[in-house]
Amino acid sequence: MRPLHKLLENIITSEECKLLPASFDVIGNIAILEIPPMLRKKEKKIAKEVLDEFKNITTVVRREGIHGGEFRTRKVKVLAGARTKTTAHKEARVLLKLNVETCYFSPRYGTERLRIASLVQEGERVLIMFSGVGPFPLVIAKNAKPSQVIGVEKNPECHKFAIENKQLNKKAGAIVEFFWGDVRTVFPSLGTFDRVAMPLPKGGEEFLNDALQSVKTGGTLHFYDFASENTFEESSQKVINACKYAGRTCKILNIAKCGEMKPRTYRICVDARIE
Repeated sequence: MRPLHKLLENIITSEECKLLPASFDVIGNIAILEIPPMLRKKEKKIAKEVLDEFKNITTVVRREGIHGGEFRTRKVKVLAGARTKTTAHKEARVLLKLNVETCYFSPRYGTERLRIASLVQEGERVLIMFSGVGPFPLVIAKNAKPSQVIGVEKNPECHKFAIENKQLNKKAGAIVEFFWGDVRTVFPSLGTFDRVAMPLPKGGEEFLNDALQSVKTGGTLHFYDFASENTFEESSQKVINACKYAGRTCKILNIAKCGEMKPRTYRICVDARIE
């Protein structure tokens, strides 16, 4: 498999190649490219080369704009191959169906989802806030031995796919339950949990107080945030401050890097035991 810049050397110049990211995301059989405005005149040729080179890819799309709106979705434009934006993505022995335009999903966090699954102890009751199409709940259910995993998601499109994914992964799905709605509205009826994960790095601190109400004494909270290399402790402090406000204490267990968003800026997870 040739590197992207080698693949495109007959289409774009070496200077133009510097404008393109070195790699691209693949979700299921859809390749998602970032093509800068200066190369838009060549985008269909670029997409055709990717489609011809990678036999597992049947559709090539270009991202348009940035993630935005309440559900942090992003428009895409089909450039080559089958004219669809829906695919089925395999991860950690789980099959996830989704629309890459209407649902936020990143294959880059597959390692992090498995990390959380590895921490889940047998018999735990687990809550995933902002659960999307169900990757965290289903990966945990498939690769650990919790008693129950609950996901809460507000985006109706994501929730629809989560319900479908529960059926696609019947054995894991048997202990997973998905709820549609605002977490603040849904939480009071769910009880407490041994482990709560908050995979919403942008604005997640606004929901820390709600999450803490759902964590049992001695339970674990996984709080996600964006931080530069020298500000990780500020993310930990957000958890500590929320605990003080709620009349609880916590012990920071770990700070894990979950991916580099831009040079020296990371998506991180603060693991904390809540008392």
